[in-house]
Amino acid sequence: MTSLPPGVLPIPARNDEKMPANTASARRIPKLRWGVGALLGVGVLINYFDRINLSVAAPQLQHELGLTDGELGWLFSGFFWSYALLQIPTGMILDRFGVTWVNRISTFLWSVMSAATAFAGGFGGILGARILLGVAEAPGFPASSKATGYWFPRQERALATSIFDAAAKFSNVIGVPLVALAVVNFGWRWGFGITGLLSFAYFIAFLIIYRDPSKHPRLSAEEREYIRTGGATPEGPAQSGEVAMLGYLLRNRKVWGLTIGFAAYGYSFYLFLTWLPNYLVETMHMGILKSAGFAAIPWACATVADLVVGGWLIDHLIGRGYDETPVRKTVLVCGMLLGLAVFGATFTTSPVWAVVWISIALSGLAAAAPVGWSIPSLIAPRGGTGTIGGIMNFLNNMMGVVAPVTTGYIVGATHSFTGAFLTAGVVLVVGIAAYVFLLGDMVPIADPPARQAAGSAQ
Repeated sequence: MTSLPPGVLPIPARNDEKMPANTASARRIPKLRWGVGALLGVGVLINYFDRINLSVAAPQLQHELGLTDGELGWLFSGFFWSYALLQIPTGMILDRFGVTWVNRISTFLWSVMSAATAFAGGFGGILGARILLGVAEAPGFPASSKATGYWFPRQERALATSIFDAAAKFSNVIGVPLVALAVVNFGWRWGFGITGLLSFAYFIAFLIIYRDPSKHPRLSAEEREYIRTGGATPEGPAQSGEVAMLGYLLRNRKVWGLTIGFAAYGYSFYLFLTWLPNYLVETMHMGILKSAGFAAIPWACATVADLVVGGWLIDHLIGRGYDETPVRKTVLVCGMLLGLAVFGATFTTSPVWAVVWISIALSGLAAAAPVGWSIPSLIAPRGGTGTIGGIMNFLNNMMGVVAPVTTGYIVGATHSFTGAFLTAGVVLVVGIAAYVFLLGDMVPIADPPARQAAGSAQ
């Protein structure tokens, strides 16, 4: 019998009595919620076009501006400085004002700043534009996580989350070749101009389509009841106050287990998001278009793993009555373990084998990612989903600062990506330990003491 890592429980035998009562009738329920899920996925897809355009344009940009690998690393990280630092405040703002208006403002601003990068000049101008883009896009993932909690019952949460999370991976499959064509044929500035136009188109779509469930005119009574009785996150602000909620959650062990584990995933994710095309150009001696084609392969594998394993399989098992904590945690930890395949890329000089190892690593991480993103809405006390998502995404996106810069200096000093990939593997081991020993069961955290006292006084 194959052994599992410590803290990962074997999936118990199916128990038909535990099957949710409303699962059998789910096919008769209207499916507006899946249209909302698709809208959120398109938003993340375009959001990530704005992030990868710099990595695709980097070889041409580096040559034209005469940048070192270290300076290129700083440009890659510029977006993530502001994006990461604003995650906790953004989560608190989302818990106070909700998804609809916060994301409307965010999508408009990020379309403006994405296009503005095309007009920036020199290292300082591009770095400034990337920092402002990070400010504008800060609500993106926490808002999607919070909206998914509103719109989907617990037994559909994994697949719903995997839609927008897989979009982040799929953006590299279609976004990298799209931007590469623009860069090669028209110059690097067009890589930013095209993504700016796509971002503005999404702003219009979100403005017209998205409403929270309580305010959506097309949500039927049947679907509303199905969502509510399935354990959807209640709408409404945090009753204990945003600052009090933040302090309470920062003292919780489950929050730190989630945060450290997801940050470890983020280190490898952002290393490949920012440096993979350059790795293929410098180490494997490919042109920009060829590297874009090769770089799309691991991300295509990651997209499939995200949707099928991190999404459909988890919901399928939970819908059949399996306990959700062992199911989610097994996929979470085993996916992170597969991420250690990044070590394999350090032992080959073959482009094909390098892509194979990286594909295995990214597929494992992609399967684990939607589980991580679904956890805030599963463990948060009322009104705390955005804050937990902000805490988690803050440290995750600080890895978007650390990974590109660290990789840039390692590559610049050693003229090799071996040390960079080894570092990513060590960080993953730390994350696995956090998930196993700190996170615990995926059950809601108790309300803050002040709210509990207020409830017992009524």
